[in-house]
Amino acid sequence: MKNRKQIISSILLIIGVVALINILSINYFVRLDFTADKQYTLSKVTKNILKDLKEPVTVTVYFSNDVPALLLQAKKDFKDILTEYANRSKHKVVYEFIDPADDETKQKAQQAGIAPRVVNMREKDQVKQQMVFLGAILQMGDRKEVIPVIQPGAAMEYDLTMAIKKLSVVEKPSIGLLQGQKEPDLAGIHQAYAGMSVLYNVEPVYLKDTSYFLNKYKTLMIVAPKDSFPASYLAQIDRYVKEGGNLYIAMDRVDIDPETNATFAVNTGLERWLKTKGLTIADDFVVDQQCGQITAQVGPGAYRIIPFHYLPNVNNFANHTITNGLESMLFPFVSSMSFTANSSRNFVPLIFTSEKAGTLPAPVYFDLNKEWTEADFPQKSLPLAAALVPKSGKEGKMVVVADGGFAVNGDGQQQQEIQPDNVNFMVNAIDWLSDDTGLIELRTKGVTTRMLDDLSDGTRTFLKYFNFLLPIVLIIGYGIYRMNRNRNIRLKRMEGNYV
Repeated sequence: MKNRKQIISSILLIIGVVALINILSINYFVRLDFTADKQYTLSKVTKNILKDLKEPVTVTVYFSNDVPALLLQAKKDFKDILTEYANRSKHKVVYEFIDPADDETKQKAQQAGIAPRVVNMREKDQVKQQMVFLGAILQMGDRKEVIPVIQPGAAMEYDLTMAIKKLSVVEKPSIGLLQGQKEPDLAGIHQAYAGMSVLYNVEPVYLKDTSYFLNKYKTLMIVAPKDSFPASYLAQIDRYVKEGGNLYIAMDRVDIDPETNATFAVNTGLERWLKTKGLTIADDFVVDQQCGQITAQVGPGAYRIIPFHYLPNVNNFANHTITNGLESMLFPFVSSMSFTANSSRNFVPLIFTSEKAGTLPAPVYFDLNKEWTEADFPQKSLPLAAALVPKSGKEGKMVVVADGGFAVNGDGQQQQEIQPDNVNFMVNAIDWLSDDTGLIELRTKGVTTRMLDDLSDGTRTFLKYFNFLLPIVLIIGYGIYRMNRNRNIRLKRMEGNYV
């Protein structure tokens, strides 16, 4: 009887503890993160943005239930992070998951801005394609942001935090695009402008000899100037940087006349000012064995596609916030750069040529029939873009690219769409220069698949035997425990006073 009461008391106690844990879990969310790079731990910038929310944010997630296991894991990860957002924001972030199973819900999801995706489904040893929904809508008041697709391993925290910041930002920092030296206007960089205008007020800037006003801008952009800078303008730019202003420069040191195909050096005075900061951009053409292609006329009405080595196709990037996640960029007529040791700034290369590159001083003649050999590419990993970071003091940061037109769309009928990563680099650079919240650091915070080939031999051996032996050890251990427990029970029953 006594044992029965004890059993009932233990069961009631367990039920009470479980109920208490469930009640507490409604208001408190705890998750242990053992990943090396803390993929499941909210960053400080996210916590600050959530803490400062003035209005509720509603997140409606349209996620199909009938999806492969990998996507179900992405759904679980997204739900976990939303739970943490809700708790960190004191429930200003509220969310719901909807399975668009019927036509009406599917139509509602598409009208909200989430397009269905095609995924491969395995069913009865057959692979079939199925349309599914994997997106989310965030709303704050009458404002709306869309996360069109939630992917496994994606930077979910960045997508969510960026969307919330877009909704909650009231006063955008100002970014200036310098004009007056034949630079492209905002329409001439419309792809980059679209990316920057989400978080910043981007406006044209015309320097004046009579007044100084640059300190109103978080970052000043100088893109592909053609005319020379008056000394007074360079003095204002110098003052701006020394007083803490950030500078983005994409400049040409060489150019080509489209009518005659003649090449020439470009001198605007900006290159001399950069030399005072320790950076030299040469008036040369970088050639790379890894390059883009052009269509060349080889005879009357005859054309062929040939590699054009003056168009480096770059995929060699530094491990830096600006370049993380980039895959490939094209640089038309880019020049080489070098840095002289400087006591005030650190030189941080961001983009490099391939292992087989070279330089040719301007002017050059484009011989499309030239037979290129290994001897034409004697250099490797030439820097094409870099950051200049002050070692101390209040001076601003700079990002310099030795190619003015790599992210320029052009004007009028000459406009062209730019390769996505060219635009991404420019927008990333402006974010790095202008956004002091650290949000850009989250852009590549995703789930990283670690290949066994990347591990040391000792680590691979340990993981192999650990995965193999652990289940066996657990089973044997449990068997020994059961055996000892049963033996003790038998011995106890053999005692004379056992009841």
